[in-house]
Amino acid sequence: MKKLILDIDTGIDDAIALGYAISSCELDLIGVVGTYGNVYPDTGIQNVLNILDMFGETKVDVYKGETHALKKDDFVQDPVSAKIHGQNGVGEVEFPKSSRTMNTKNGIDFMYENIQKYGDDLVIVATGPMTNLASLIEKHPDVKEKMCQVVIMGGAYGIEGNVTPYAEANIWQDPYAAKVLFESGIEVTMVGLDVTERCLLNKKRTQEWRETGEKGKLYADMMDYYIDFEDDGETGYLHDPAALICAIHPEYFTYLPMHLTTVTEGEASGRTVADRTHLRDANPNVKVCIGVDNDLLVNHLHDNLMNLFKNNK
Repeated sequence: MKKLILDIDTGIDDAIALGYAISSCELDLIGVVGTYGNVYPDTGIQNVLNILDMFGETKVDVYKGETHALKKDDFVQDPVSAKIHGQNGVGEVEFPKSSRTMNTKNGIDFMYENIQKYGDDLVIVATGPMTNLASLIEKHPDVKEKMCQVVIMGGAYGIEGNVTPYAEANIWQDPYAAKVLFESGIEVTMVGLDVTERCLLNKKRTQEWRETGEKGKLYADMMDYYIDFEDDGETGYLHDPAALICAIHPEYFTYLPMHLTTVTEGEASGRTVADRTHLRDANPNVKVCIGVDNDLLVNHLHDNLMNLFKNNK
């Protein structure tokens, strides 16, 4: 089993990814670091605690990471995020409230300690802004010498963004942090909109979740809220679950290795682009996902979640 740390801003697709992490026999979730993005950090952390405890994962600790972008003094939730994910981040679904609180250890230090402990046996999957990872690199520069696998949900290489014509939401939240990560030399796999907007789940699947019992129904209600926001009202994107699945099933995806950087200023701020100064470099630092087998991915996710719901009625 691969050791896993989720770096997460728990809105709806993050919650689906968390459910998958709990359900997978290929992953050992050792901790979750909450951050800002879809929701305010404390809201996202409470969502994580609620979901973990609902499925009996009470030994998995939750930590707080950065609460705003590196070049900003605070964070204000975007109104569009509140509309997509609901004010509570999980589609206004009321999960049973956990009585636990987050671990008081700093989330960045938690990441660093476990990278030192597990090395290549650990993967960090970031499904929010890249701020925690950039802080890790700036606070502990030696981490670049012994780094675990890093997979991010963020960016758009061959298509337009979903916040501006240039930028995907997670990169747009903190383009400077993404630049720090990409230019650090750490090997990163970027699962961006080029593939996640091909990863679609429909209401036929969520109806099957609903029929398993109360916990499956809560997840189905949450995902249906997300689906209803989309134009067709029948399918929803699996942005964050796709990144997590990529970490353990890379064979579902195709890649374009390159040197990547991020535009940090002006109209195109948040755009992920090839770094021209390294175009002839034989050692690219980012594997950019450009293709995915949606059927394999969705069937795999669905089967795992169905088992989770059936085993936790």
